Amino acid sequence: MATMELIKRQAIDAREGDVPDRLARHVGHLADGIGERNFWHPAALRAAASYIRDEWVEQGYAVREQVYEVGGLHCANLEAVASDDVGGSAIVIGAHYDSVQGSPGANDNASGVAALLELSRSFAASDLPLRFVAFVNEEPPFFATPLQGSEVYARQARRDGVNIDVMISLETLGYYSTHERSQAYPPLLARFYPPRGDFVAMVSNLRGLATLKRFVRAFRASTRFPAEYLASPAFVPGVSWSDHRAFWRHGYTALMVTDTAFYRYPYYHTALDTADRVCCAELAEVTVGLAGAIRRYGERAHRVEP
Repeated sequence: MATMELIKRQAIDAREGDVPDRLARHVGHLADGIGERNFWHPAALRAAASYIRDEWVEQGYAVREQVYEVGGLHCANLEAVASDDVGGSAIVIGAHYDSVQGSPGANDNASGVAALLELSRSFAASDLPLRFVAFVNEEPPFFATPLQGSEVYARQARRDGVNIDVMISLETLGYYSTHERSQAYPPLLARFYPPRGDFVAMVSNLRGLATLKRFVRAFRASTRFPAEYLASPAFVPGVSWSDHRAFWRHGYTALMVTDTAFYRYPYYHTALDTADRVCCAELAEVTVGLAGAIRRYGERAHRVEP
């Protein structure tokens, strides 16, 4: 059993290690090496899944596959579990590995997958009840349909009676700017939030507000990287536009962590969403902050003792 000292040591190692370089490698391989990966590019979609699987196997995980069929194509969610002895409820951390048609998907969402892979690396020896999931088919035309990968996963989890404390969706995490007015917002929100896109955002529905606040506090205790948060009805544009939506639908608490995507990123869903656009230094700070936040949140929620 991993001790508290070991878990804390892992977070320190992540901060002192080669996280930016590894993040850049993940993003570069997925976006520039493999490229557009979706239902219309099945070989690329399989190559992305193989890359994620190989990374997790190298980290020491046994990888589970949730395979389902879409129009004759076998698609798969991939899962790496840190500890099956959960003694209660799981923390699910997920990111989608497909990209929208016509885009290599560096920021959307190779950046989220890269963070997912580095978070799993940080917790490979942990006894916290963490489930790392790479979702398929998040992008249109599958988004908000029964064929979206996270919908398949959340629906099955509910049928199986899986107790999920919180799901954390890593979505479009890699673009930051200190320029004035580089950040846009839905109507009315601009007066309450910064004009510069130099922060990471954390979002929940109204039901998840208490969990959101706890997680934001844990993040801010783990890093100086700026974070803003919002609990909002799902009808606000963008609030529900990722894999956390499926978990909301099935009655779970879920958060999205994001750079705010199209509210900031000028290359969103375009052919110009390439690896060179991703700010890997900032992405590394966010990833290390998330590792600390997950550790702090998990220790409190699951009472991991030394």
